[in-house]
Amino acid sequence: MATYLYKLGRFAFRRRHFVALLWVALLTLAGVGAASAPPAGNSSFSIPGTEAQRAFDLLEQRFPGMSADGATARVVFKAPEGQKMTDAGNKAAVEKTVKELGSGSEVASVADPYTGKAVSRDGTIAYASVKYKVSGMELEDSSRDALKESAGHARDAGLTVEIGGDALTTAPETGSSEVIGIAIAAVVLVITFGSLIAAGLPLLTAIIGVGIGVSAITALATPLDLGSTTSTLATMIGLAVGIDYALFIVSRYRAELAEGRDREEAAGRAVGTAGSAVVFAGLTVVIALVGLSVVNIPMLTKMGVAAAGTVAIAVLIALTMIPALLGYAGRTVKPAGEKSKLLGGGRAAKKAGRPNMGTRWASFVVRRPVTVLLLGVVGLGAAAVPAASLELGLPDDGSQPVSTTQRRAYDLLSDGFGPGFNGPLMVVVDAKGSADKKAAFAKVGDEIKGLKDVVTVTPPAPNKAGDTAIITVVPKSQPSSATTEDLVHAIRGKSASIASATDAKLLVTGATAMNIDVSQKLNDALLPYLALVVGLAFLLLIVVFRSILVPLKAALGFLLSVLAALGAVVAVFQWGWLSGLMNVEQTGPVMSMMPIFMVGVVFGLAMDYEVFLVTRMREAYVHGENPGQAVVTGFRYSARVVTAAAVIMIAVFSGFIGSSEAMIKMIGFGLAIAVFFDAFIVRMAVVPAVLALLGRRAWWLPAWLDRALPNVDVEGEGLRTDPDPDGDRELVSA
Repeated sequence: MATYLYKLGRFAFRRRHFVALLWVALLTLAGVGAASAPPAGNSSFSIPGTEAQRAFDLLEQRFPGMSADGATARVVFKAPEGQKMTDAGNKAAVEKTVKELGSGSEVASVADPYTGKAVSRDGTIAYASVKYKVSGMELEDSSRDALKESAGHARDAGLTVEIGGDALTTAPETGSSEVIGIAIAAVVLVITFGSLIAAGLPLLTAIIGVGIGVSAITALATPLDLGSTTSTLATMIGLAVGIDYALFIVSRYRAELAEGRDREEAAGRAVGTAGSAVVFAGLTVVIALVGLSVVNIPMLTKMGVAAAGTVAIAVLIALTMIPALLGYAGRTVKPAGEKSKLLGGGRAAKKAGRPNMGTRWASFVVRRPVTVLLLGVVGLGAAAVPAASLELGLPDDGSQPVSTTQRRAYDLLSDGFGPGFNGPLMVVVDAKGSADKKAAFAKVGDEIKGLKDVVTVTPPAPNKAGDTAIITVVPKSQPSSATTEDLVHAIRGKSASIASATDAKLLVTGATAMNIDVSQKLNDALLPYLALVVGLAFLLLIVVFRSILVPLKAALGFLLSVLAALGAVVAVFQWGWLSGLMNVEQTGPVMSMMPIFMVGVVFGLAMDYEVFLVTRMREAYVHGENPGQAVVTGFRYSARVVTAAAVIMIAVFSGFIGSSEAMIKMIGFGLAIAVFFDAFIVRMAVVPAVLALLGRRAWWLPAWLDRALPNVDVEGEGLRTDPDPDGDRELVSA
């Protein structure tokens, strides 16, 4: 592989005009496709295999036009101090608002508070329920604007009006966070390379790669049902790995220049060695992202595949466009150790002197491996302790900041009707096979009334055929509580006895039940996903490192860093530690998607650092150094750029901590702390300590397996034994 990539790097350097034109053409083509495509909507949301989804599907058949999974909104009214909602003036304002709410083209129905008994006992709070024909993810912005405008008219009449429900759900905007991340990345790259040109190359290629990937997603959004949220993960991961991959190739190029090679040869060798690591690191990220399909949530699968495509583009750009741009840059990209005139006065590289920080740290670890290993493992183990108390759930309006109208509406409804009113359960009774359908409906209602934690059970509402009915159940507890989850399971537990007595089927659905099912589905998929991703990457790393223990150590180190990161997330967002510093206004269960999302993203990035750092060590070992010295050599050449890459990633993810969205804040914190743990404790401390302790045993591989495995030559041994693998080198003046 190294020889092939060496030839590719030299070709891109020589034929830089062709390569640059090709990528510009692809960017233009993707941009034109995105511009001409219809506006991206939001993808349809379904959770195959869950009871809540089966109930929604049944309602679509038995209650045509009901839009069972359509968006809902609750417009909550509160009377001024000393007044009641039943006063004539207040009632007139509400009825006018209800009329306005029903005029939207996507509105299926609006329930009047006064005819639907939606006024609190003390008469101070009332609400109007709005049902839409489409889900909250598919609702047009014009419908949301009309909803807010109608509420504004009621406020003008003197009422306090707040809006809750999933109708206000929108894709979070992260543009400012991306800009902050890119700005910090630019500063880190300038410090790392000491040159504006060298620092600009990774940024430029990463932005081009993300531009092509996101534009392609936008162009294909309608035919492939890709929602507007699909590009968010692609942008985040594409930007991250795009900068990382280009950073390592440019760094290796400068190191080759420092060894006296001409620029074309340096570009070829940089792509042949660091490029091999880029290919395998990219494959681990792609495996992690495509592996999200095992969860069997279509939206999550599409997000993973789209992000994987963007990562593949980042790999191709790093292998081809970076050497082409290095050809254009010429002598403005200095050898390692030299600074540009603007930043360092054109200072030349030092011929000899004090070892760099990476060398000094690695030497210390090699001398004290047991101490470093124990400190690293114990520290991460302590951070992981809170993960034992992990509770999973999906955020609702109760987790929103108190400054939002959704949270204020949630609190008003809790005050007026009880906390469980924010998460009613929809019980669907399918009595098509029952001899006495009405008796079956009544039996279900009576059974549910006998359960604890139930406040209200509405009379059955049958369809026109009379074979299916809906019963609404209001719990005592808030939607995200464990008590409400127990109630859902208790109702479902009645299914067998109901079927035995009446031949009717009982299904529980609604937003609260759907959240519970999604959390359970994600929880059940975590171990299979982890086994798939880690297993495939383990096999891949065996090929890369030609070792059993090094890939095993990489996988175990990753698991340790993820557990520590989950522990930190639990401590902050569930227990409330440092919640003030993080501006966490409401603690509660950890978002159910967080563990599997963290595993996928962090695993890919962790393997990046593992491949880049350890392949340098493997290269030194293959070229004759003893195991301890190989560890030091790997750090001498790679620690600086791995540190820079990790700092960039931490900065990018930390930018999301400032988001007002609890979910985005949690993701940003979780990914940032996970990268910190993995890069600076696992890869920089645990890994060299383990390798120092193992010595030559770290690179042991059974002879039969060594013969069976393909020789991919990631270390570039073929380039060393054959000084001119291309055989037809043309010198190019730079």
